[in-house]
Amino acid sequence: MVFWIFGYGSLVWNPGFQYDEKVIGYVKDYKRVFDLACIDHRGTPEHPARTCTLEYSEGTLCWGAHIGVRGGPEIEAAAMQYLERRECEYDHKITVDFYKEGEDHEPLVTGVIVFMSTPDTVSNKYYLGPAPLDKMAWQIGNCCWAMW
Repeated sequence: MVFWIFGYGSLVWNPGFQYDEKVIGYVKDYKRVFDLACIDHRGTPEHPARTCTLEYSEGTLCWGAHIGVRGGPEIEAAAMQYLERRECEYDHKITVDFYKEGEDHEPLVTGVIVFMSTPDTVSNKYYLGPAPLDKMAWQIGNCCWAMW
């Protein structure tokens, strides 16, 4: 068995778990936005950093990587446990089709898991919503960094 994760932020260059394949490409109809608070490894509850999430946007593309995990139930479970802990600010998982550059008509892989955030400040305590670019840049640039 294998499962696929779509990384569109730090998962692209720092997955942090054992994987077997990584392919650069994109998903359709989603765009990257910095509307999510990060308080565990960037920022604090008092001064949250901003991190990216996906937002549905018809006709757009979001580039990233699909990361394949094989190796049996134990390796897959360990990777998913790690991801659930690392991606704790994301309250929603969906599956998407993943496309490789130059192969736009048929997805390379279907059913790729994506961690994302519900855009609702009432039901999602980590959702910050849009902000002016200068405010977002300040929040991103002035946060504390720690590694997972």
